[in-house]
Amino acid sequence: MVLPHAIEAVPAGDRYARGWHCLGLATEYKDGKPHGLNIFGKQLVAFAGDDGHVQVLDAFCPHMGANLASGEVRGNSLVCPFHQWNWGANGVCTHIPYATRVPPKARIQSWHTCEQNRLLFIWSDYEGAAPTPETAIPRINACFSDEWTPWAVRKITIQTNCRELVDNLADAAHFGPVHGSPASYFCNTFVGHIGYQMFHGSQSELLGNTLVADSAYFGPAYHITRMTAEVDGLPLHSVLLNCHVPINQDSFELRYGVMIKKTPGLSDDQNREIAHAYVEQAHQSFFQDVEIWHNKTRIDHPVLCEGDGPIYQLRDWYRQFYTDLARLPNDLRKEKVFELREGVWRTLSEVPPDAISQLHTI
Repeated sequence: MVLPHAIEAVPAGDRYARGWHCLGLATEYKDGKPHGLNIFGKQLVAFAGDDGHVQVLDAFCPHMGANLASGEVRGNSLVCPFHQWNWGANGVCTHIPYATRVPPKARIQSWHTCEQNRLLFIWSDYEGAAPTPETAIPRINACFSDEWTPWAVRKITIQTNCRELVDNLADAAHFGPVHGSPASYFCNTFVGHIGYQMFHGSQSELLGNTLVADSAYFGPAYHITRMTAEVDGLPLHSVLLNCHVPINQDSFELRYGVMIKKTPGLSDDQNREIAHAYVEQAHQSFFQDVEIWHNKTRIDHPVLCEGDGPIYQLRDWYRQFYTDLARLPNDLRKEKVFELREGVWRTLSEVPPDAISQLHTI
């Protein structure tokens, strides 16, 4: 007698993924004001001083506990609203207006940040290690080209663990039932800190026909897609941003955005309208998943069938971001390739021509 499968789910624990997490458009933080951030189970504060660099600090002043997000920016320092202690970008107190000496313990955590592709990123690492050149966010030349519209970005809060979102990278089977866009071809490649997906679809209810989506997670939380589709009989080239930052283990901020290659003959305003309309379509697409996420349960050992693809292999790749650096597996840099062609999954020794990513050439 075959017994019912018991669903198992280990609590997510107290770690957040090691890697760069996107906080949206960098310009949003350069208005001369502090910005409170509720992420990684903590209260943080972002600000840009006169030098234009966006810094992130722990939000609570160690003097008497005030929230620095309620303070003000002066020069390159953040000033506490309670007693006006001044905090520099490195988290060290630089001035106390009613004291001649700053206590040596007057320092708070300063987080690594970077700007790339007109976006702001924050680095998280449970062990406290600094980012390495290997994990640098790759440049998207289209972000700096007049041939493309600027990012049109939207943010929503999702009430579940962020692993549910990352599972989509390998879940080819859900595209038809959920999004009305079944995969005619699908391939995953996992190598180092990058997880690739190549998707071909003959039709899409939301994102056009003859769809080709070339996408990748660069680390645990920053996902970029180069997409081509036919919309109203015309080719549309777009770059999609899909990034998340955990609020806690049961919720995360999802930011998604679109840039489109401008259509010759249309004004900048008309091209921006197309980009914003595409964001709205992406919004509908995400909410098709969100409705399911908000009503499902966490499951660590799903019962899979032969058509499900490399779900477990994806989770093995994703686990690296929650593992001590000294305990990472030795084969992380080896390409692992899984292809769905004509309804059959195959494990390959090299990436097939249909799945060669062009993300680095945008």
